[in-house]
Amino acid sequence: MAGEVVLVAEEKKVGGSVEIISTTNVKPKKSDIGRKECQLVTFDLPYLAFYYNQKLLIYKGGHENFDEVVEKLKDGLALVLDEFYQLAGKLDKDEDGVFKVVYDDDMAGVEVAAASAEDVEVAELTAEEGTSKFKELLPYNGVLNLEGMQRPLLAVQLTKLKDGLVMGCTFNHAILDGTSTWHFMSSWADICKGAHTVAVPPFLERTKARSTRVKLNLTQPSDAPEHANSAQTNGGAAKSEPPLREKVFKFSESAIDRIKAKVNAGNPPKPYSTFQSLSAHVWQAVTRARDLAPTDYTVFTVFADCRKRVDPPMPESYFGNLIQAIFTVTGAGLVLGNPVEFGAGLIQTAIESHNAEAINKRNDEWESNPIIFQYKDAGVNCVAVGSSPRFKVYEVDFGWGGPESVRSGLNNRFDGMVYLYPGKSGGRSIDVEISLEGKAMEKLEKDDEFLMEI
Repeated sequence: MAGEVVLVAEEKKVGGSVEIISTTNVKPKKSDIGRKECQLVTFDLPYLAFYYNQKLLIYKGGHENFDEVVEKLKDGLALVLDEFYQLAGKLDKDEDGVFKVVYDDDMAGVEVAAASAEDVEVAELTAEEGTSKFKELLPYNGVLNLEGMQRPLLAVQLTKLKDGLVMGCTFNHAILDGTSTWHFMSSWADICKGAHTVAVPPFLERTKARSTRVKLNLTQPSDAPEHANSAQTNGGAAKSEPPLREKVFKFSESAIDRIKAKVNAGNPPKPYSTFQSLSAHVWQAVTRARDLAPTDYTVFTVFADCRKRVDPPMPESYFGNLIQAIFTVTGAGLVLGNPVEFGAGLIQTAIESHNAEAINKRNDEWESNPIIFQYKDAGVNCVAVGSSPRFKVYEVDFGWGGPESVRSGLNNRFDGMVYLYPGKSGGRSIDVEISLEGKAMEKLEKDDEFLMEI
């Protein structure tokens, strides 16, 4: 097959109920792209010591004629990589110590594994509130982005279920953010459904957003912060930390509307958006569940898309990381002692003030003293929001229908990490995927004010 190199073809047991049947590498279909290099920029570099970003798509279908489906997916992948060829490359450094993503025709490409778990049903996975059942369905658990100097930048595992298929995708977070991830996934799906070309090619010129060359003395994972050297035994928490629990709270369209109406009941000068309203609702509830003292600080962090904030603005198709963490901090007593719109106001102010000037200032400061952050370095007693309900994850249809469920994987989880996805039911429904220390999660699950009768 064009663009594919077979690595392993024998079946092997990996534990539990999942068997890896084969592992192959898929390269762009074009064999003459040549050598392409692109400097990683200030928006990319802080993620080198994060873990690979994982997404799990669970499908009701795709299991019949599984072998043919796998070949079709790999053929489509080879075609879409003609445009998204950076994902088939590797991380590297130039002679000055500046990181870059490099593609060459002789590189291995994207790693694709085919697997079988035919005693597992789709319903068992869609009902999973935590992540323990996902571990064998996702490649590269606990693998640092910095390891992209030796590993593929994208690994995919396609697992046949009793009545469906699971697609586990693990992306090197140092080269792309959520917007780029779902641009790639939707483009791949469109190709598999018959499109001959990528409808919107990726904009690959990262230096148009930031051109400063930043030298980093990182050459291997052991050079990353200490947190990253410990094994990720439960997908993100160090061994010395309390175990986390994960849960997906599914807020219906009517629940979201009630939350927004409550936050805006005081007729603020500028109405709070759905995101601001839901974020404040979650922030207040998590703060309540943690039993913080009134004088304890709590931080709200959002990883915000800066494509339209930078000057000049970048296209939506910009491929890379063009996000920055926006922080706001206050006392727990103020979050809990005031109506929920207090938190919404802080969040709104922080987001609206993060303009091109603020972005440039942050970049200038970081470039003058580059610090590779811990993946969980989002602030004390934090609620940190990633992903977005605007991503059309349920439209990623490879030819047998959209997914039944879309979840984040085990990597990059910490106490207070929140992922937002659109609800499967559509409309304004939103799934809120939260990781919390166990005792706090137990309280959150019983908090009627938070649950809004979901």
